Amino acid sequence: MRILIVEDDPRIHQSLADDLRRQHHVVDVAEDGLIGLDFARTKMHDVILLDILLPGLGGLEVCRRLRAEHSQALILMITALDDVGDKVGALDTGADDYLVKPFDLAELSARIRAISRRQGERRLPVLEHGKLRLDPSRGLVTYNDIPVPLTGTEYAILEIFMRSPRQIFSRGMLREKLATFNENSEHDAIKTHLTNIRRKFHVVGGIKDPIENVYGMGYRLADIDS
Repeated sequence: MRILIVEDDPRIHQSLADDLRRQHHVVDVAEDGLIGLDFARTKMHDVILLDILLPGLGGLEVCRRLRAEHSQALILMITALDDVGDKVGALDTGADDYLVKPFDLAELSARIRAISRRQGERRLPVLEHGKLRLDPSRGLVTYNDIPVPLTGTEYAILEIFMRSPRQIFSRGMLREKLATFNENSEHDAIKTHLTNIRRKFHVVGGIKDPIENVYGMGYRLADIDS
């Protein structure tokens, strides 16, 4: 899944992001409510972990605006406020769940799984391209029903291609879309990830080039026999 963390305490958001990435989720982090709102509007997230007390714009208002704009992301409020009124206020603005700090990372993961099950109708549909399948709700990629063990970044790259199977992406375009890359990422890093994706598919299903080069332009998803 693609998860957005909106939390201004670096000790908290760093540990959350590290744990979620170990689970092969793709993670964006914003330390300000306005920046978080912009992230939520411009990227497609499955889950948003949203603190209530934020600089720039409070978490309740971020949640209220996203729901007013019909955002379908699952929103889990995380906060140090443990008053019943605070919980009711968060849920009334459109949050799907509420978790009080400090909390265990295992509990957070369980909450994410729980709201995903309860809100099954919000899950993104499985993407298919011949024998290739990508399930965004499970973070699972298979070829001919055999799981392909991709890293979080490799999964995110493949998802970009599968959502726009005929579009050609330059390395710069890919780098801009990847939440796990920063402004200093080198083009060679993208090339390395593409090479690793091709290698893993070749090992699993015998596909040499699931992503093809388009000379002088970039890359796109290759035609794969169904």
